[in-house]
Amino acid sequence: MNRPDILSSGEPEIDAITAQCFVRFEEAFGTRGFAWDVQAQIMSLGKATEIGKGESATIFPDEDSLVFLAEGACKLVAWAALDRAQVLSFHFAGDLVSVPARAEHEYGLIALTPSRILSFPTRRFLQAVNEESKLLVELHRRTDAALAECRNDSVGLGRKTAQERVARLLMQMAGRIGIASDNGVLIELPMSRGDIADSLGLTIETVSRQFGELRDAGLIETGGRSGVRVLDPEALLQRAGPTCPHV
Repeated sequence: MNRPDILSSGEPEIDAITAQCFVRFEEAFGTRGFAWDVQAQIMSLGKATEIGKGESATIFPDEDSLVFLAEGACKLVAWAALDRAQVLSFHFAGDLVSVPARAEHEYGLIALTPSRILSFPTRRFLQAVNEESKLLVELHRRTDAALAECRNDSVGLGRKTAQERVARLLMQMAGRIGIASDNGVLIELPMSRGDIADSLGLTIETVSRQFGELRDAGLIETGGRSGVRVLDPEALLQRAGPTCPHV
């Protein structure tokens, strides 16, 4: 017998942030149709957190975590030392991020904009949903997609030119958070030029120079510190190289 709602009045009262995070998790993964005991386990495992821009999320440092980004934008980083962090990826509302436990490196999520997250200890979460085949299929699909993206990033870092790397990132962002119009695709980048440079293995000066060259070529327009309009997606796609995803 299924419960009609994971947040039904029969549950202990929860705060508004937690309620919002679970509702968005339900919408993304269809957990409302799960058996009531599975839903209860999910609720007991999940930890909702609100983090301000530039703040690091508090998750489960000593075990692998699954983090659902209910609202906002974050970057996944790995610390090689106390004062040296590597940006691994950028994530947006609706993403489910796998954050490894502390080992050779320490990993964390840092908010690029005010964000709300829902974090779960991976092993216990998978044990709780081990009979929910649709969810497991979706988790597998997302894992495969993330692995493919990681491989493409590795090729980019090792074999692509600076301009190809920047063009590829802009195409990725256009596909993820861009707003299409008759005048191209408008992107409000939540990350800094420094974050972009770190994620692409470039210097800030090189990133700025590549933005300028793409602008001079008529492929993009820039406005302020974060606004980018992709004027010619097909031409930018060509600059990004053959493995870049389409908008």
